[in-house]
Amino acid sequence: MKNGSKLFTLLFSTFSLLSNTTLYGTEKTIWLDEIDSHGYYIQDWGSPQVNRSVVGTPMSIGGREFSRGIGAHAISRMLFDLGGKAKKVQGMAGPDDTNLFATNLEFKIIGDDKELWSSGVMKRGDAAKPFNVDLSGIDKVLLLVDMCDDEFMYDHADWAEVRFITDGTDVRAIPVWPEPIHKEPYILTPKAPDTPQINNPKVYGATPGAEFIWSVMATGKRPMTYSAEGLPEGVDIDTTTGVMHGVANIKGDYKVILTVTNNLGSNSCEVTIKIGDRISLTPVMGWSSWNCWRFDASDEILRRTSDIMHEKLHDYGWSYVIVDDGWEASKRTSEGILNGNTNWPDMKALTGYIHSKGMKFGLYSSPGPTTCGNFPASYKHEYIDAQTWADWGVDYLKHDYCSHTLVEKDSSEGSIRAPYDIMRDALDLTGRDIVFCVGYGAARVWHWGPDAGGNQWRTTCDITDSWNVVQAIGNCQDVCAPSTAPGRFNDPDMMVVGEVGGGWGAQKHPTLLTPDEQYSHVSLWAILSAPLLLGCDMEKLDDFTLSLLTNREVIAVNQDPLCAPAVKKVTENGQIWYKPLADGSIALGCFNMQPYFALWNQDDGEAMQLRDYDFEIDFAELGITGSATIRDIWRNADEITGVKDRYNISVPYHGVKFIRIIPENADVSCR
Repeated sequence: MKNGSKLFTLLFSTFSLLSNTTLYGTEKTIWLDEIDSHGYYIQDWGSPQVNRSVVGTPMSIGGREFSRGIGAHAISRMLFDLGGKAKKVQGMAGPDDTNLFATNLEFKIIGDDKELWSSGVMKRGDAAKPFNVDLSGIDKVLLLVDMCDDEFMYDHADWAEVRFITDGTDVRAIPVWPEPIHKEPYILTPKAPDTPQINNPKVYGATPGAEFIWSVMATGKRPMTYSAEGLPEGVDIDTTTGVMHGVANIKGDYKVILTVTNNLGSNSCEVTIKIGDRISLTPVMGWSSWNCWRFDASDEILRRTSDIMHEKLHDYGWSYVIVDDGWEASKRTSEGILNGNTNWPDMKALTGYIHSKGMKFGLYSSPGPTTCGNFPASYKHEYIDAQTWADWGVDYLKHDYCSHTLVEKDSSEGSIRAPYDIMRDALDLTGRDIVFCVGYGAARVWHWGPDAGGNQWRTTCDITDSWNVVQAIGNCQDVCAPSTAPGRFNDPDMMVVGEVGGGWGAQKHPTLLTPDEQYSHVSLWAILSAPLLLGCDMEKLDDFTLSLLTNREVIAVNQDPLCAPAVKKVTENGQIWYKPLADGSIALGCFNMQPYFALWNQDDGEAMQLRDYDFEIDFAELGITGSATIRDIWRNADEITGVKDRYNISVPYHGVKFIRIIPENADVSCR
């Protein structure tokens, strides 16, 4: 009887378990934090965290802590297969309290591509918004965190106490993006001819009394001879290297004729040297150590990198070699000077080596007590640091917004800007031309960066070599684009082509971007007038990567002296970006770029990557009347002439078509 009682109890327990799952179709609760994501959750910075905020702290919304859920970062997407068997999803959502700034976020629940619930716009400090959404008959559901207004890329977001109620079936996380199909790299950039071609931007700025360093940058068979007619008094040119050096003391716009000659011919072009109040009149082009070398960069690595840049890239305009965080000694001298650590035995000698090639040197600091890497920074040492760097011959400063909140708890715009005003004043007092990059960390920096003396300012979080991140960063740049002007540039972070990865804590590896995505990446940064800063291992440049970086017409769009803001138009198949150029033509890119994409049809992932996507260009929207020539920028070739009214373009998956539309009256001389 005793054993029979045990058997009855076991059978009853089994019956009860079945009755609570699938046998009688009763409810089953599935918590969001218990679903195996298989790496399918996609967001635009960092990794989603289970039962923690995206930065690893307890989830907290409006002062209330939550013990379970997912900590995310906008834009964030989580896609689930319900199979039509879910009843509802319940929970709460809101901006995490770790956000430094008054972020604007919106949480959405989308079922079968239709919006089922929205939180409305939420700010840091708002109470969590509850939801109880009917999922009856829904096959797939997307949890989306969206960015709003001009608050972007700094948005920590929490889905708290979220649970699916089903009829007993499971909920599966499924891919938001299709698995990329392998595509071999393909080269569009024509090989440079052996006859000379000058690639300098048409304008260059320097201040009176400052050291002047610029080069005639030209491709062609060596040896070459160089000349420059009309240089400012005090500036001379080395006829064997093309390096222009000296000090110009008299303000003015100098029309200079650059000429390069070899045994096959010569090439001349007029440029304007502006001796006045502004520098960096076109975006910086160069290389920075972080993405590849992190704290392992050294004097030796920078010398090798500068050699490679001079040999392979300088002729196209690439000039700056920059060491990021980690160069600093562990403490200052008794006089307060911060020297380099053992990897950097003689900064002045290194700078002289780079200058001898007609190139520029940059380094890194922060306005707080320590840098992001916990090295000594410039807080209360701004003036001595600026003078030290000027004595070394530094030409560029990235001033990263790290640790300043330790000494200034207020995160208002004024308190964030204040240390940048101080550093700009310190740089100016040195009398040296130093490009000033207002670094990562400040929301809406494009509103105040120019007034703080910034030549460029980081608009986003750190980039990685994920298409999701690259397109999210690029997609947002229309918000800040109107601030673009000569000497004033939005910086969407370094380009992620070539061998990258060390700065993110990962092993170095070839970029994860497909060839089409790399063409899109470089084209968008070019049309945005963004600083072109590489982060790759320069010793591992392959032919494809080199072709991306040495296309003279792509670079000419980036270095156009008008520096006009780019305009974005959203279309069914992606985005069209365009801007006027100084010669009267229009640069335009059609991008298959859809930041809110979700793979609703999981079987369509391969087919969608094999098809092209159509765009129509309406000339009237661009202000073009009459006929025009369409020039393929990547191929450096006219595609069709005499086009009127409109033009149709096909673009590969995640790819781009980058063109110039040249009206009949455009002046396209010298490039």
